[in-house]
Formats: sequence, structure tokens, C-alpha cells
Amino acid sequence: MKVITLLLAASTAAVSFAAVPAARAADVTEEAPASYAAPVVDDKGNWGFEVGAIGLTKPKYEGSSQYRFLGFPIVIPHYYGDNYDPKTRSRFSFRGLDDVRYAVLRYGDLDIGPLAGYTFGRDDSDGARLKGLGDVDGGVILGGFAEYHFDPFFVDVALGDQITGDASGAYTVKAGVGADFAVTDRLVLSPYLSATYASGDYMDKYFSVTSAQSARSDAGLDRFDADAGIKDISFQIEGKYRLSKRWSARSTLGYSRLVGDAADSPVTADADQFSALVGLTYTFGRTD
Repeated sequence: MKVITLLLAASTAAVSFAAVPAARAADVTEEAPASYAAPVVDDKGNWGFEVGAIGLTKPKYEGSSQYRFLGFPIVIPHYYGDNYDPKTRSRFSFRGLDDVRYAVLRYGDLDIGPLAGYTFGRDDSDGARLKGLGDVDGGVILGGFAEYHFDPFFVDVALGDQITGDASGAYTVKAGVGADFAVTDRLVLSPYLSATYASGDYMDKYFSVTSAQSARSDAGLDRFDADAGIKDISFQIEGKYRLSKRWSARSTLGYSRLVGDAADSPVTADADQFSALVGLTYTFGRTD
């Protein structure tokens, strides 16, 4: 009986001893999945879109002393995947209706991308000097740009070619230097200084006066042959203010001085050209 009792006790002890590692193994097995849990997925998405409206005041035509007001909608895309769109450096830039840029490629401090825009041309009713010269139809502008940053400053160069309208094939090359200053967490100021080279076709369409036009001119303009060259030197300052998480306001003041044949042309009533822009946008999707 003693033998049986001892055997039972030994067996119980052995089972209990073996059960401890088994229990510990079970605990480890139950806890193991926690250490390999799937990462938390950001449900904000990668895209955001600013949608709004802009109002712009600009000369009726290059060289005009009279101004017009234009209003139009605007959509600004933002992409946040893999640090694609840092807050301090937007891929979108607006240099004018004929020069809207988006940096598709980013190599460190270098941005490269397309530009697009539209020029409204001019009507011979836009000013007394234009009477009898005929209209110059506007058209779509396409091109590209490259921009290099050394924060907070940047330098850029852009080519824009008018592909439709009367001045089809007329192109400009703009080179500039600017900066983006974060004044506060909400306000960014961006001054920009540039010079624009215009091709012979561009200067002929907008600043030359042919013999036939001179004969038809109500203002008695003399014949004038405008050559390719630097047509203007410009300065603008843009302010962007974040009103709330989703609402943003922006404004731009610009000044351009026509030079060379553009300033000397009899078509030009005023070589000093001013512009002003105000806009309000609302962001859909991700905001930061």
C-alpha cells in the first residue's frame, strides 16, 4: 500500500512539474500574437484638395493703363504620402493666370514639373491705342519649370509656350528668385522677383505695329517692329493665411515694369503694370 501511495505521489508530482512548463508555453503562445500585431493604419488618406475661388485685378492688356477684374474657381491638390508634400514647401505655385505650376518630380531640393495657364489676348476695344489694330486671340499655354531650394530661398526658370490662338508658337522664358518665410504657424509670406524673355513671335503679336495696322489705326500709331528680348522685370509678394483647419485665405500683390521694345512700343500706354489677387479655399480630405 505504501508503494502504491508513493507511486501515486510521485506521479502527481511529475505531472504537476510537467504542467508548469506547459502552462508557461501556453501563456507565451497566447501572448505572442500581441508582439506581431499589425501596425495602426492612418485612416486620413494621403490626398487633400483645396477648392475655392479667386478674384484678380490686372491690366486689360500688356501695356494698358486700364484694368479689368476676373473671377475664377481654383483646385489645389496636396499629397502627403512618404513626406511627398512637406508643410513648408508646397508643390503648387501660382505665378499668374498664364503660369500655374505643380512639382511632379522632387529630387531633394530640386522640383521639376509642368506649368499651364491661359492668356486672354486682347481686343481692339480694350484701349484707344488699339482701335483699328484688330484682335489678338488668347490661348492655352503649356510648358515646364525647374526650381531649386536652399531654404528659405529658391531660384527657378520656366518656359511657357502658347499652343492655341493667334499667338500660337509665341513663347516666354521666365527666371526668378524668391523665398518662403513662415512668419507664424498660420502665415507664410513669399516674395518673388523675376525677369521674362519673350520670343520674336510673341513680341510681334503683342507689341509690333505693321504697316497695314498703322494705316488702319484710329490713334495714328507709327509702324513699329518689336524684337525678341527681355520684356519685363516683375516683383510680387504672396501671403497665405490658414484661417482654420480647413479654411485658408491667400492674396498677392504684383508689380511689373515693361522694358526694351515692350516699353517703347506705341501700343503701350503705361509701362508700369500692377495686379492684385485675393482668394479663399476649403480643404477636403487630409489637411496635414
